[in-house]
Amino acid sequence: MTELGRVAWPPAPIRTERLVLRESEVRDRAGFVELFASPEVGAYTGGSRPRDELERLMPEVPGRRRGLFVIELGGTMIGVIELNRRDAERRSKVRPDAGEAELGYLLLPEAWGHGYAAEACAAALGWFADALPGEPVVLATRTANERSMRLAAKLGFSEVRRYVEYGAEQWFGVWSSVPPR
Repeated sequence: MTELGRVAWPPAPIRTERLVLRESEVRDRAGFVELFASPEVGAYTGGSRPRDELERLMPEVPGRRRGLFVIELGGTMIGVIELNRRDAERRSKVRPDAGEAELGYLLLPEAWGHGYAAEACAAALGWFADALPGEPVVLATRTANERSMRLAAKLGFSEVRRYVEYGAEQWFGVWSSVPPR
């Protein structure tokens, strides 16, 4: 992914009713290891990674890059959200003149089913709409990931197309802060 361009980073922490979206810190390292070692999380993302490998290779402050927010609940990391430009070879032509921003999110399994993903994603999309008014955001997920499909609909993403990649059917949608005319 490439950066968001003119957006100042990191922004001030984004606070919702229950969550804080913020830049990664040293204290998040164990949460990143848990997230990427989890077989449940890896089920729709190409698989989990071995914990010992993650422990060995994970930087002291993981995920510190433009566009990546740690999702914090009660002072503890429960997941991440990323808003970043799609790579040139993955552009979808939703915005033919430039790369679309893509929303990605991963939450620890114990955080599933509580509405945290919807709350965090809505806050991140609100921040994005303020930072880059009128720019669309895209989202891709496997159609077999029913939770992610429901979340995309709840957030207001509209289906653009379906396709097969990585041996599975994928869903691709777009969201915009500007209502269609």
